[in-house]
Amino acid sequence: MTSELKVELGSNSYPIRFESPAITAIQRVIADLADAGRPSALLTDQGVSSAQASFLRQAFGGIPQLTVTQGEKAKSLEVFGEVQEFLATHHISRQGVLWAVGGGVVGDLGGFAAASYLRGIEFFQVPTTLLAMVDSSVGGKTGLNLAAGKNLVGAFHQPRGVFIDTNFLATLPPREFAAGAAEVIKYGLLGDAELFAQLERAPLTPKSGLLAATIRRCCALKARVVAADERELAAEGGRALLNLGHTFGHAIEQVAGYGTYLHGEAVAIGLVAAARLSQKLGSISAAEVGRIEAVIAAHNLPVRLWSPLALKTLLVATARDKKVRAGQTRFVVLTRLGEAVTRSEGIAPAQVEACFREIGAVDSL
Repeated sequence: MTSELKVELGSNSYPIRFESPAITAIQRVIADLADAGRPSALLTDQGVSSAQASFLRQAFGGIPQLTVTQGEKAKSLEVFGEVQEFLATHHISRQGVLWAVGGGVVGDLGGFAAASYLRGIEFFQVPTTLLAMVDSSVGGKTGLNLAAGKNLVGAFHQPRGVFIDTNFLATLPPREFAAGAAEVIKYGLLGDAELFAQLERAPLTPKSGLLAATIRRCCALKARVVAADERELAAEGGRALLNLGHTFGHAIEQVAGYGTYLHGEAVAIGLVAAARLSQKLGSISAAEVGRIEAVIAAHNLPVRLWSPLALKTLLVATARDKKVRAGQTRFVVLTRLGEAVTRSEGIAPAQVEACFREIGAVDSL
C-alpha cells in the first residue's frame, strides 16, 4: 500500500511516502539520481545492518555504505567526523545525496552530516524505528550531543523525502517499540485528544490494526506544526510544543549518561513530570495525571527513574536546555488533555524541583 503526505515548506517542501515495502521506490530514486550524475551514499548503524541486511542490499545495491556504532553515543563529534571523512573518501560531490537508514540517532547524525558536508548536500530519511517514523525523521532537526547537553550542536536541514516502511517494525526490539510509543503518546497529549483516548482504550502494539494509521496521524500533526514554525521561532507555542516532556527528558538522559535510557524512555518520564507540573499550575487534575501515567505504563514505559539522580545536577542540565530564552527555561505544559502551551513565566523553581522529586530525583546521592 502506498500513500503520500506532503510537508509544506515552500521550496523546502518534501513528501513522506508510506510504502511497504519501500525497496522499489528507493531503487527508482537512486537510479534517477545516478542518471542525473548525482551519486548516493548510505549511512546506517550496526543494528540495522544486521537485522535488515537483505533490505539494504536490495534497495541500495552497491552504493558506498558506512555503518556506525548503535545507540545514542553515535551522536558525537567523533562519529560525525567519521561520516564527513566517509563522504570525502568516496568523492561525494555537492550534487551527491546521503541516505540515512535507521532510527533517530542515524537520522540526526546523517542529517547534520549532510547539512555540513560541502556546506550542505541533500539527504533522504528511511526511518526504521517507531520513534523515528512518527517524530525525528520529519521536520529537519538534526544534531549531536555534547557532554553539556542533548542536541546542543546541529542545524535545521530538511530531508528531500522520507520513506516510511512499517515492515521494519517486525524486527524492532520490544524496548525500542515502546520508546517510540512515548512520542505517539506525546502527540495525543499536545494536539490530538482522540489519539490519546485511542491509546487509553488499546495500547499500541506492533500487531495493532491501527499502527499504520497512527503513524500517519502523528506525521500529519507534526507536518502541520513544522509548516507553521519551521525553525522554532514563534514567541509562544509553535514548534516548541513538540518538546512536551523533553525538557525534563533531556536532562534525565544527560545526567544518567547517554544510553542509560532510550530517548523515548526518558521522554516518558518527562511526560509524567510535565503532567505533574501542569497539575501544579492548575491546568489539569490529579485524576488526569493518573490517566497519563496509566497510558505510559500500559505501553511498557517507565513513569519514574529506575535509580535516583541528583536533583541539583538535573536542574543544571535543565538550565542548559535549548529552549531557554532570556535566562528562563521554557516548559511545555498541558492546558487539557490534547492541548499544550509553552510557558516560562509563573513557574516557581520549587514547582520544578517538586516534579523532579516526584519522579525519583533526590537531594543528594
